[in-house]
Amino acid sequence: MQRQGSIGGNAAIRIRVTGGVLLVAHVALVAWLMLRPLDVPWVMPPNLRPLAGIRADLALGWPGAVRPLGEGLALLAPLGVLLPAAHGRLAVSPLASLIRTAAAGALISLGIALLQTGVPGRVVDVDSLLLNTAGVVLAHLAVVPAGRAWLRRRAAEDPGAAEQTVTVQEELPQGRTPTIPRVGIAP
Repeated sequence: MQRQGSIGGNAAIRIRVTGGVLLVAHVALVAWLMLRPLDVPWVMPPNLRPLAGIRADLALGWPGAVRPLGEGLALLAPLGVLLPAAHGRLAVSPLASLIRTAAAGALISLGIALLQTGVPGRVVDVDSLLLNTAGVVLAHLAVVPAGRAWLRRRAAEDPGAAEQTVTVQEELPQGRTPTIPRVGIAP
């Protein structure tokens, strides 16, 4: 039985490990930033109406809206690149990869929003969930297709690295499976 490597040998392992380590580090940083208690004299009410906060930010004018909208887009944007890197596959449907990455980004954002309900000074904001997911999608679209194309071209130039096969030893018979004799139930 043979199995084809997705990128090839050590490169695939390096990309997956690097992506996984950076993914864990980024999620830990985001959790530390977003789950710290805030010492504020008053707290805004939760925003449960989609796009209400974005409209309010845009009502301030473009200079005043750039910072809060940019922060919302940039907070989880690295996940758009790190999640596919941790997955480490070249031959994957671009649409499936985008949907999978967007869903994972939305779930991570939702998890952070739900955890914030128990943190003093933090409130739920539906718009942050929308902005975070949009940031993940934009980062994925900007980087991942070009990066995969570059890696595929690189693998095509060096066919020995891309088509590296790994043989898996077939299972050898190990004899009869031991059985335990039944013991009768005492009267």
